[in-house]
Amino acid sequence: MTKLMPEAITVRRFLPPDWPTYRQLRLRSLADSPDAFGSALAAEQQRDDAAWAARLSAAAPDQNHPLVADLGGAAAGLLWAKLDATDPSVVNLYQMWVAPEARARGVAAALLGEAIDWARLRNGRLVQLAVTCGDTAAARLYRRAGFQDVGAPTSRPGTPLFEQVMQLPIG
Repeated sequence: MTKLMPEAITVRRFLPPDWPTYRQLRLRSLADSPDAFGSALAAEQQRDDAAWAARLSAAAPDQNHPLVADLGGAAAGLLWAKLDATDPSVVNLYQMWVAPEARARGVAAALLGEAIDWARLRNGRLVQLAVTCGDTAAARLYRRAGFQDVGAPTSRPGTPLFEQVMQLPIG
């Protein structure tokens, strides 16, 4: 009997030359899960190549940690960690998404783990995010990692959706 080995997951920082992969994953995430993000596919599609390249080039390594996960050699997910503009001991997480064909294989947990590790290296005391209410797979992932709901859900401006802030104390 042949035993299948799990595919290797590699999580690394997006570098400026990776902007085409970042664009592809970001647009794919917005098409796949439009209710999970504050941005809209149509708005992001309007960006030209220079804007996509500039987004990664402007991501200062001491303040931003844009991540890509590779599964079996293919880009399979992304997550962006960023120091809070008003309190650098807080790290905010954005743009978490895993491609449907890579879900339930540990990709999301690997991305989240790398972001939390980066927050610790930055002497962070708290990691926070907002998750769309009803997005149970994402909320379960965050709760498994130790995140807890903070406050009541709030409405997302311009949509009928609600989102829940979640936080993970790390320091």
